[in-house]
This record gives sequence, C-alpha cells and structure tokens, in this order.
Amino acid sequence: MTSTSDTRDHADAPRRLDGLRAEALMDEDLAAIDEDLGHHYDGDQYDRSERAALRRVAGLSTELEDVTEVEYRQLRLERVVLVGVWTDGTLEEAENSMAELAALAETAGSEVLDGVIQRRDKPDAATYIGSGKAKELRDIVAATGADTVVCDGELTPGQLIQLEDVVKVKVVDRTALILDIFAQHAKSREGKAQVSLAQMQYMLPRLRGWGQSLSRQMGGGGSGSSGGGMATRGPGETKIETDRRRIREKMAKLRKEIVEMKKGRDTKRQERKRHQVPSVAIAGYTNAGKSSLLNRLTGAGVLVENALFATLDPTVRRAQTPSGRVYTLADTVGFVRHLPHHLVEAFRSTMEEVADADLILHVVDGSHPEPETQLAAVREVIVSVDAQNVPEIVVINKADAADPHVLQRLLRREPHAIVVSARSGAGIEELLKLIDDELPRPAVEVRALVPYTQGGLVSRVHAEGELLATEHTGEGTLVHAKVSAELAAELERYAVALQG
Repeated sequence: MTSTSDTRDHADAPRRLDGLRAEALMDEDLAAIDEDLGHHYDGDQYDRSERAALRRVAGLSTELEDVTEVEYRQLRLERVVLVGVWTDGTLEEAENSMAELAALAETAGSEVLDGVIQRRDKPDAATYIGSGKAKELRDIVAATGADTVVCDGELTPGQLIQLEDVVKVKVVDRTALILDIFAQHAKSREGKAQVSLAQMQYMLPRLRGWGQSLSRQMGGGGSGSSGGGMATRGPGETKIETDRRRIREKMAKLRKEIVEMKKGRDTKRQERKRHQVPSVAIAGYTNAGKSSLLNRLTGAGVLVENALFATLDPTVRRAQTPSGRVYTLADTVGFVRHLPHHLVEAFRSTMEEVADADLILHVVDGSHPEPETQLAAVREVIVSVDAQNVPEIVVINKADAADPHVLQRLLRREPHAIVVSARSGAGIEELLKLIDDELPRPAVEVRALVPYTQGGLVSRVHAEGELLATEHTGEGTLVHAKVSAELAAELERYAVALQG
C-alpha cells in the first residue's frame, strides 16, 4: 500500500497516535478503573482521556499525489476513513488489524484517507465508539472529505444506523466490506450464487439502512422488480416487508441452485476417489501466495495478483510427485481473521475440497508481521469444516522477503513446516518430496504379467499406484507395484507369485 501520510497536512487531523484527546466520558465501566489506579498496579495504565482518545494509525493513507490521477480515480473510488476499537492485545496488534482493514478497503477499490483506533473495554452498544467519539469522527470525516466510514468489526443493525446518523456519511462494517470484495471477485456461477446468498443473509436484518436502494440491487423479478408493481403490492404490505419477502424467496432459490451445483462437484470428487487419485488442498490466509504456489507446483497459469481474495473459485489441477505418482492439487478461497460466518456457511461446499483432501498445504506469509495470527485464523476455519484431522504441512512462503528471525520462530513453533519461495522456486523441490512422503500409499502389493493388449492397466498402475519394478518380456509387461484394492482385483487375473 502506498502511503503519502507524511505529505498530507490537515490542521484538524494531526498524524500522531496520541492526538485528539477525548473530552467525552467513556462508559461507566471505566470509572471503576480510575478508582482502582491508586490501589494496585495492573500493567501500564492510561488515564481516562488517554484511554478514550481516538488514536491516529500512521501509514494508512492511500491518498494520491498526482492531481490528474485523483480526478480519474475520483469517479470510481470511495473515499474512506477507517475506525477500530482496540479491546485487547498490544497496540501493535491493533494497528496490524487496521492495516489489514486498509488493505481490504483498497482491494474493494477505495481510497483510504485516514484511520483511527479507540482503546476501550468493549465496543459501545449504541454507536460502536461512543457518542462523544462519534462526533469527533464526524469532524475527521468532514476535514478529509470522506464519503464512507469503515469499521473494523461487525456492527449490529442498530449501531450501523446510529453511527450513520452522527457522522452523516455511509457506514460500512468489516463484514460488508469482505462481502463486497467477494462479490467483485466471484467469476463462476457457483461462486456468484454463494456470494449473493451470503450478502442477503447479512442484509436481511439491516434492511432499515438498505431499504431504499434494495430494489435496484436485487434486479430481475419481472413485474415484481424495481419500483414495486402489482406482483409486490400486498394488502397493507410496506416496502420493507416486500423487500424482506423478496430476499427470502431469492435466498431459497439460491440455496437450491447451490445444492444442485454441489452435486456436480461431488460427482467429480467421487470419480477421483474411485480412481484412487490422492488429493492435496492448498489452504491459507488471503494473499499468502497460494495461487503462486499452485502455479509453481503444476504450471497451472492461475491468476496471481497482489490483492486480497484474488482467488474465489476453486481450481483443481493434476500434478506429479518426483516418484511419478499422480495427485490433484486444489487451490481454495483465502481465509481472513473474523471471516463472516455468512461466508463460511455459503462457501462450505467449496471448502469441502479441504475436508476431503488427503493432505493440506497450509500456506502462511512469512513476511507478514503476525504470521501466527494468520495460522490461528485459518485453523479456525479448517475446524469449522471438519478438516482438523487431515494431515497438514505448514508451507512458510515468501521466504525471500521474510525476516530470518520470524522464520526461525515459526519453524520452532511448527515442527511439520517447510520454508519456500513460490516466486524464486527456493524450497520447492524439498516440498515436492515432502508431499510424496505424506500422501497415502496404496495398500496392496501385486506382481502381474500384463499382456501388451492391456496397456491401459499398466498406465493406471503408473498413475494410481506406486511402481516398484517393471520389466518388458515376450508375453507382456511384468509389473511389481503397490496399488489400491480395486486395481489389485483387476490385475488378479494376470497375477504371478510374489518372490521372497
């Protein structure tokens, strides 16, 4: 992310984190802390105004310098101010979370003007940051010329409406932002259906804020489409009730479509299982380099972009181990901290690629300031799709850009890990060998003299089994291999006694 925060000068918006002392009182739970301060030491304490202050997060601005570029991008970019509530952990962790929110906002096509965080025990139930802070935020929005506020958390419908009433611009929470990115990036019919379903689940309880523009968003529907009409006017039915009914009908239709598409995916997966082709799923945090790794391992030519959620539709490719065994490699949607539960549900069928895999390559960005947090976030989703028992290799990617101390720390923490660089190819050979070692091996040892007329069987032994020895004789191909029970049954008629 390009930052020009040092060059920007807002008289009402100082860049320092300790700026903007709060004048409004925090909620009642802080009063007790004030009383206790004189009695015992409990870590570094903040006085009330210090704790309540909106702290500037340095380096978040993506405001553009070039006037012509600004004029061009102004037409399509929203100008946003970010706001977060820091409830626990260190200041560095809170700032990293805000930096990720800035990257999400940029990926959605926004221009980040400013970012502030507030230290408090829990988000305010009414306006997320408290009424006094909401007014200060309104002043920052006015000073920067922003048209949208993005909150680093999922807001309740009430918080969304009340904060909008104070700041006088559109308010978007982290969940809506991620849903928007998914909507932009979904390419396949299934991906689009899953995103639409997740958006509607999110939208349903928040219709007070969305109602006016909903008809335009929903599209379609014949005489019942935008502007109401005969099909949508019921006796005494309000606009919001009409919108709710239409959303529920559309959600039911989408769920049916997703179930139908899932059947097709299941059929393909069953076919692979029937032929005993082992499967490897690449999982990991968004922008960790999963697609780059897939390309490096298979030459698949998948879109690689330095953006969050560049991959939404799962890509399945065939690959070969150094010993010649064929397996499938599936790229999956990137995970992120606090991935909206609507999305986990909607993308459950896609994530089944992970649950059904024989091995997970868990890719983590070694150059990230908090790789351990990324590992934990991904494992949370892996557990939610019942894939926690699938063997896992932690692939620490971007080694060429990583701090060696961070790599050492990760290797100590993760015993089954390997350091690679998908960009340069470093460590890829070792990773391929590790995949070969970890993939399940066929159980039945056979020795068969296969006639040359049955060349297809020999090809299957090469592709599906583990070839131990082969010899071409006058009668046919003599193969000694480990294969699945199903293939062993087909080879039985050509079996010869195993030696020794």
